[in-house]
Amino acid sequence: MSNQAMQAAEEVGGLNFELGKEKEFLRQNVRALVEREVPREYARELDEKEEFPHKVWKALAESGYLGIPIAEEYGGVGGDIVDMVIVTEELAHRSGSIGLTFFMSSCFGAKTLQFAGSEMLKRKYLPLLAEGKLMFSFSLTEPDGGTDVLGAMKTRAVEKDDHWVINGQKVWTTSANVADYLVVVARSKEDVVKKADGISVFLVKTDTPGIRLRKLDKVGIRATQSFEVFYDNVKVPKDHLIGEKDKGFYQTLAMLNNERILTAALCLGEAQAAFEDALQYAKERRAFGKPIGQFQAIQHKISWMRTKVELARLITYKAAWLQSLGRDCAIEANMAKLVAANFACEVTDAGMQVFGGYGYSREYDMQRYWRDCRLHKVGPVSDEMVLNFIGERMGLPRSY
Repeated sequence: MSNQAMQAAEEVGGLNFELGKEKEFLRQNVRALVEREVPREYARELDEKEEFPHKVWKALAESGYLGIPIAEEYGGVGGDIVDMVIVTEELAHRSGSIGLTFFMSSCFGAKTLQFAGSEMLKRKYLPLLAEGKLMFSFSLTEPDGGTDVLGAMKTRAVEKDDHWVINGQKVWTTSANVADYLVVVARSKEDVVKKADGISVFLVKTDTPGIRLRKLDKVGIRATQSFEVFYDNVKVPKDHLIGEKDKGFYQTLAMLNNERILTAALCLGEAQAAFEDALQYAKERRAFGKPIGQFQAIQHKISWMRTKVELARLITYKAAWLQSLGRDCAIEANMAKLVAANFACEVTDAGMQVFGGYGYSREYDMQRYWRDCRLHKVGPVSDEMVLNFIGERMGLPRSY
């Protein structure tokens, strides 16, 4: 940014929509990694085979990107949430599954441990995560409750001598098949005043006896598979309790804004890809003797696509910016997830219409963007629950 431009920004109250040299450099480097490691054919193959992108994970580790959310004292590079958004967006621009690959361990692994983990857990596991030698998966949702998981939680953790014993069942535990550790949320105390009380969080080794997985057959985000996880008398060392006993839910709340913002970044990358593909197709595809992009109906669709992508980008990066400054961003983080998820669905649906019959063909990526982004309206939190939260934060009576 030139000195003149910076001076102009200061004159309007410090507004500045530039990323800055370092973050723009990060974006360009991640984009180059994607072009090198994730050609379109490879992304399609991963989706078809439901195959985890181990090659990409290794490349992310070697480039230092897995260390972005980890403090330097634990072997990371000490980046912020804006850096995480940039990486997630650029990866999702090629594949939502690949974006989620980075998201899962960086948010649910690194951030959960940094926010609530003991010093022993941080020093033992965060350096290995930064090096790509460990993967994490978050095991929270249950068959009887996603949004109402606290009220429906049947998974129990009972304290014994020198360990805990976990019994229960989880669902939608993504990447459990490749994760080394599961971050498991369970009820550890029965008689509580609030449903959020009496909840504890544990770091559980995936190959612990008593853990069994069952794969779920998903419509989209297929390269990062999701599972039901059954816990049958699973023993967990006491020092693998994350945070304070019976206060685990409150300690994981700090991670939720990151989760919302990174979900928005996933949607943003998918929507950007759909817009770019539709624009290129409209320039090349001919009908009635001219490019279909010359027809006003098509121009209007693509113009709206670009506009919605830009609006999603603005709220996503604003929420990340607030979080990076340590300011309250709970409403903005939820708004970002809401807007980006809905606009991504609208943009990819418009892209399907621009492509016509070819949009329904697996030879093109539009149908994959369309399938992948639909998840984000219901997970990791539903649109309806986000709207409830925003209303509550504005002082309206609780509706559930």
